[in-house]
Amino acid sequence: MKKLLLVVLALSLVFALASCGLLGNNDCEEHVDTNKDGKCDVCEATVEVPCTEHVDADKNGKCDNCDAAVEVEKDAMTYAEFAAAAINDEVTVITYVQAKQSWWEKDGVGVGTFYTQAEDGAYFIYEMPCSKAEFDALVPGTCIKVTGFKAEWSGEVEIVDATFEVVAGKTYVATATEITPDVFAGNDIIAKQNQLVSLNNVFVLSAPMYKWDGSGSEGDDIYLTLAVGPEKTITVVVESYLHGNGSEVYEAVEALEIGDMVSIEAFLYWYNGAQPHVNKVVVEDTDFMSYSDFAAAALNSEVNVITFVMAKQSWWEKNGVGVGTFYTQAPDGAFFVYEMPCSKAEFDALVPGTCINVKGFKAEWSGEVEIIDPTYEIVYIPMNYAPEAVDISAAIAAGQDISSLQNQLIAIKDAVVAVAPMYKWDGSGSEGDDIYLTLTVGDASITVVVESYLHGNGSAVYEAVEALAVGDTVDIEAFLYWYNGAQPHVNAVVKK
Repeated sequence: MKKLLLVVLALSLVFALASCGLLGNNDCEEHVDTNKDGKCDVCEATVEVPCTEHVDADKNGKCDNCDAAVEVEKDAMTYAEFAAAAINDEVTVITYVQAKQSWWEKDGVGVGTFYTQAEDGAYFIYEMPCSKAEFDALVPGTCIKVTGFKAEWSGEVEIVDATFEVVAGKTYVATATEITPDVFAGNDIIAKQNQLVSLNNVFVLSAPMYKWDGSGSEGDDIYLTLAVGPEKTITVVVESYLHGNGSEVYEAVEALEIGDMVSIEAFLYWYNGAQPHVNKVVVEDTDFMSYSDFAAAALNSEVNVITFVMAKQSWWEKNGVGVGTFYTQAPDGAFFVYEMPCSKAEFDALVPGTCINVKGFKAEWSGEVEIIDPTYEIVYIPMNYAPEAVDISAAIAAGQDISSLQNQLIAIKDAVVAVAPMYKWDGSGSEGDDIYLTLTVGDASITVVVESYLHGNGSAVYEAVEALAVGDTVDIEAFLYWYNGAQPHVNAVVKK
């Protein structure tokens, strides 16, 4: 019995050894771990589980599972973080190609320079390595993740020694941010560096020059000085790498002449100050009507004038749209612009002296000729205009026709108060209403009005006229408004 038990035990050991291949069984020469539990399905020997997808949650450069080296994914910066980074710091940004300079080879490596922008800021990427095919594929709107180093050259902040990867499924093409009011006001615009910006309705101050000093020739960069109002200028550049000789932009700028009114789109490059790189130029229509053309135009016809704000009545909302009414004048005549759509901020910004291009329709109300249904654009003309009041005292005394001066700033001197000031035209009003004042000039008389929308209750003009008495002698400045005859709107009064 004992002998039989020993034989059985021996056979069991043989079978066990055979099942693990130790006695020539080949079933487990290569372990199989189909359920990835770290043990062989056949012999339960420990099996190393391969790491098919590395995970580096703590971003220490090693796989959390197998310690294999893992490339650390860099988080993209916001533009504010990029702006705060020090020069020579490594930076990573996500941005979108807007335009590109020419591709070339540098030390045998293809490189390209790019104007790029994201929703929160813009980046100039200098000599980024890329093949010609990659360069061609980086069309405007393409999203790229760029890692490089922040650098600066003569004030221009850029990214150098860059690498990139295309980010699929995202696109963005920037619209130009207008900087004309900032340049006009002398505001700092460096925070918009490298962005696509616009300068609208500005004037060519000097003829285009090849190179900054005019020493170049066709094919070189073109420099152009623009007047932004009467006191501010800015120089823009057609960068020949961006828009070279023969391109639409290059030829359009070559053809500009002093006095042309233009609107420019450009990338706000910096070189010891703002030096926008032109990307688009439009020569604006300056075929404005003269005042004589306006006077000759039929009622209800469309008109297009250039004029300067002299004063303005109150702003209000009409059918949910803000409107303002303006007294305006040009060197050859004046225009009353009625209920021109504008926001309150725009109304406030249209200070006396502001030049505007107004388009609308010629209309008449009780003799007052005005422009209605108007639209406007600010024009940054290189001149100041502040007319002196035209003295019409002698013309009034002589009974002459003064209608050709309608809406202009006029003066009536040494006039005598003939009738005490009245609230409303018939004296039926009260404080706060328009004030009517009858003056004698020689043997003639004229009624002037303190228009409460122009100078309301409590203003210096309103109170000065309220205080006048019969027999007082005054000098008046007014806008020659018309209501069934001359009815100047008082703008200043001096009691003698």
